[in-house]
Amino acid sequence: MDFALNEDQESVRRLFREFADNEIRPLASDLDLNPRFPADLFRAVGELGFFSMRYPEPLGGGADTLSYLVAVEELARGSLAVAAACSMQSLMGTFFVHRFADDDIRERLLEPALRGETIGTICMTEPDAGSDLFAMTTAAEERDGVWLISGQKTWITSAPVADMFTVFARTAEKELSVFLVEKGAAGLTVGRSIDKMGVKASLTSEVFFSQTPATAMLGPLGGGVTNLREILAEIRLMTAALALGVANAAFEEAVAYSQERIQFGRPIAKFQAIQAHLAEMGTKLEAARQLTYWAAWRSEGGLENSDQAAMAKLFASEVALEVCDRAARVMASYGYSSEFSVERYLRDVRFTLIGGGTSEILRLSIAKGLTK
Repeated sequence: MDFALNEDQESVRRLFREFADNEIRPLASDLDLNPRFPADLFRAVGELGFFSMRYPEPLGGGADTLSYLVAVEELARGSLAVAAACSMQSLMGTFFVHRFADDDIRERLLEPALRGETIGTICMTEPDAGSDLFAMTTAAEERDGVWLISGQKTWITSAPVADMFTVFARTAEKELSVFLVEKGAAGLTVGRSIDKMGVKASLTSEVFFSQTPATAMLGPLGGGVTNLREILAEIRLMTAALALGVANAAFEEAVAYSQERIQFGRPIAKFQAIQAHLAEMGTKLEAARQLTYWAAWRSEGGLENSDQAAMAKLFASEVALEVCDRAARVMASYGYSSEFSVERYLRDVRFTLIGGGTSEILRLSIAKGLTK
């Protein structure tokens, strides 16, 4: 394996790092203090081609897995909230429509979404169904050729602004199917927004369906879980990249602060206690990055990588939490102040422990893979 990014991948990193530095970072703090969907940034990310990266070339994509993860990482370095909203659009919010919708729906909904002009989301989580997918109670029944959906979803990213909803619903005992529901459909209600600790500009809400007609079934009847597995590894790698991005931002801020902060006549970076923090942060962050990139390399090579993706997501998210915490320790009182970004990173990073599977669930999944 070549551990260096190739020229195309480096170009992707430069493009998205420059965008994050110049366009996202200046707004990141205000988006946290005054939470709102970052509509202008979202459209600009679409203009960069991010939403289409993982789709075929005729749709403006064709990028490899690692190029996509590098872009995610740089967006998260600018703002994890912005990156989370954009990553939802680029993968889960559009995948099933691309994979299973007819040409009319793809032209009407998918293509504008890949340009950032319309917004998609996925509805899986329920009040009593998270990791246990088969605990879902949202159900769909067919009447006169139309599928009607009833139930409640929660923690739905971008729901208040979404134009299309990819909905998982029970169609039989131990059988989940996937449906497309469009904004404005009868019986579709976007409920209260959920006030969160972090990633506040990535809006999340409850969504209710009351005999809501689906525009289409996305995939075969009962194929929901099987088709979700097609992108599960990539969802986990994407979440690992989100974690790397916010951790890298915290690390960079801690290093810069340690070189500027003078105590006892010299920069605190000269003190061994601070050096130990920085060394641990840098080492673990690089290890998490290499594990994530290795899993992406396996994916591109057509190698089985479900366990490796789970390992990368588990390790990267736990390391990111530690890096953000250590950054706050290095900065002491200033790391606790909202005047510095580290306080926001420390709140935001906990999101990466949940998305793509909790650490507890991932450990069980990894152990099962190792002992099968």
